[in-house]
Parts: sequence; structure tokens; C-alpha cells
Amino acid sequence: MKRQPAWRSLAAIALIALLSGCGGGSDNSTTTPAPPTTSLAANQLDIRVDAGTDGRSVNSPYVTVTVCQPGTASCQTIDHVLLDTGSFGLRLAASAVTGVTLPQVAAPNGSPLAECAGFVSGFSWGSVRRADVQLSGEQAASIPVQLVDDPALPNVPAACSNTGTSIGVGAGAKGILGVGLETQDCGAACLNSTAPALYYACPSTPAGTPCAASTAPLASQVTNPVALFAADNNGVTIALPQVPLGGLPVVTGILTFGIGTQADNQLGAATVYTADSQGNITTVYKGRSLRGFVDSGSNGIFFRDTTLPCTPGFYCPPTPLTLDATFTGTNGATADIPFQVEDPAKLPGNSVVGHLAGGLGAGLFDWGLPFFFGRTVFSAIRGATTPAGPGPYWAF
Repeated sequence: MKRQPAWRSLAAIALIALLSGCGGGSDNSTTTPAPPTTSLAANQLDIRVDAGTDGRSVNSPYVTVTVCQPGTASCQTIDHVLLDTGSFGLRLAASAVTGVTLPQVAAPNGSPLAECAGFVSGFSWGSVRRADVQLSGEQAASIPVQLVDDPALPNVPAACSNTGTSIGVGAGAKGILGVGLETQDCGAACLNSTAPALYYACPSTPAGTPCAASTAPLASQVTNPVALFAADNNGVTIALPQVPLGGLPVVTGILTFGIGTQADNQLGAATVYTADSQGNITTVYKGRSLRGFVDSGSNGIFFRDTTLPCTPGFYCPPTPLTLDATFTGTNGATADIPFQVEDPAKLPGNSVVGHLAGGLGAGLFDWGLPFFFGRTVFSAIRGATTPAGPGPYWAF
């Protein structure tokens, strides 16, 4: 889910969009042996790509997080949090946070701080709260997180609601864990200006006073928790297995924190592709140079190609296609990336993982979850020190 306005996002597409493609579904079933039990290190977290909490999610990678009232042992563990390299910071559905009270973060004027997080597919409105965030054996203490659809702030300001549709944290998920290239989700743009209209001050008195766009210091902005770990804080690695054509009902992988900080997160022979000031890399598809981004929160590889059937939405070729595009960093490193596209309507009924692709706005190329299949992908945070130089970069 690539963030807007500075960092575009594409929310996971609902299954209803998948089923609106060409053709009918298959009744064939696919069975997969249970994955072997893996002993994870303290800097590692299980990834599970499954049907989500609603049984309808497709190509959505989930992790489990624990949030605590800062400085206390009052904690809650929350599953099915979408792992998203296209956004920054933890966002939890208020309805999922039932066992712990998270204190409100204040705006500069002292009022409760709220956020209108913008994505290409809509917006997420909610309060900014403070929590200790635990991911496996790692902890980020007392960081700002967003509590989405917080009933304490029910009135969405028009400047937010006018940006699109409220998407909450996405269907099938209880939250979004943004572990992308940035530390904060707005950064310097929100320090001295309200123009981004990302953060809002919401006075509690007098009753009915509307929220107003606000500045937000870095310490109050929703923050990528990885950047505030005591160690292993320069980025992440996502490792997912290859997925055959025809899809699978479940896929498991590993999220590893840190790059070059421990034996389990070394770059090895991976090639580094540096990102630009907006977190983009250049992608060339069929001779067109596009702004590319890597986004595990997108459930397909998305780009515009009017020659492919079933547009807009998912492409549905009558037989699986192998396409390719080049991936080029600002450092000049280039790779030709082949990828497969299959008709989602022909996947077996229990498949929630497959090689999906679909349409996107002109000039953009979204390397969504299928890009991660069969790869170990490193994501280095902007300005962080790594053995391959400072982030931001991708490596694989």
C-alpha cells in the first residue's frame, strides 16, 4: 500500500474485483503440505499469506504484532496485520485494539492529534496514539501509531473525506505494518506547514469543534517501528518462496529485521538498487520508462497495458503469460525481471496466492507481492547505515 501524497499507495484489491474478471472459477483444488517448523531468531517474524480475517483476501502478507501501553506490561497481540513495504508506521483498526489503552498524542496546540493517511485507493482516518511496539524480540518504545476509525474521533474533516473512500486498514486485515524506506510517514513536510493536510488537531471542547489541519513534529508522526529498534534498525528483509502457476492456498515466509547486522541478514551476493527522493526506482516496460515502486501491500503487479484483456482491474489472459520489465536504481544498477500473469478466475477456488497483475495509472509501475515470490528482498531505510552504503535502496 504505497502512501500518498508524498508516497503513493495501492491498497490490496478486494476479491470482488478479482471475481469480476473474465471467465469462471475452477472447482479444482490444490493441496499443499504443511511447511516445516522453523525456529526463528529474535530479529525474525513469521509471514503468512492467507485469506485474511474475512476469508476473501488475495495475495496479502500478514504478520503478528504486540502493542503495549508505554512502559507497562499491559499488552495485546494482534494477528493479520498487513506487511507493507509501501508505507511507514503501524496502523491498527480501533476495533482490533480491545485489550490495551493507548495514550493520545497531542498536536502542537495541545488538542488530540489525528491523521488522514492517504492511499491511492482511499484514506485511513484515526487518532494518533503512543504504544510500545514489539515485533518478535525487537521493541520500539513509546512510538506514535495510528488508531484507525477511532470512535473517539468520529467526525472526519471534509478535507480528508473529500480525498476519496475510507478504506480503514483494508478488508481482511486488523492493521497495516509499514516497513518501507522512510522513518516517518510525512517527515519534514509536516514540521512547519499544514499544507500536506495529513495531520489534524481535534479540539475536544467546545463540543462539535471541527478538526483542523495541523503541523506535527517528527516525534509525533506515525513512525516506522524498525527505525527505532535498539539494533537491527536499518531496514528489513522479506523472504517468500516461489509460487507455481495455479496458485496455492497458503504461503509462509520470514520477515528479518536489520541489514548486515547479524548472520541472518547479510546481503551476500544481492545487488543494490538505490531509490530516488520519492522512494522510486525506474522501470521500463515495453519501451516506456515508468516510476516504479516496490510494494508488498499491493496484491498484484500493476501497470498500464491496454493490449491485455480485462482492463481495468486484473488482467486475465486466456493462457498464462510471461512478461518482463527492467528495474533500475539511481546508482545505475539494472536487472531484467520476468514475471508471470495468470487469469485469477481460473485459479482453484481455495487459492489465495497467485501470479496476478492489473491496471494502474499512466506512468507508474507497482512491483506488488508477486515480485517477492522466490526472492529475498532487502529494504534499507533512508539515511540508515548499512554495509552497502546508506539507504534508501532495494536489494535482491
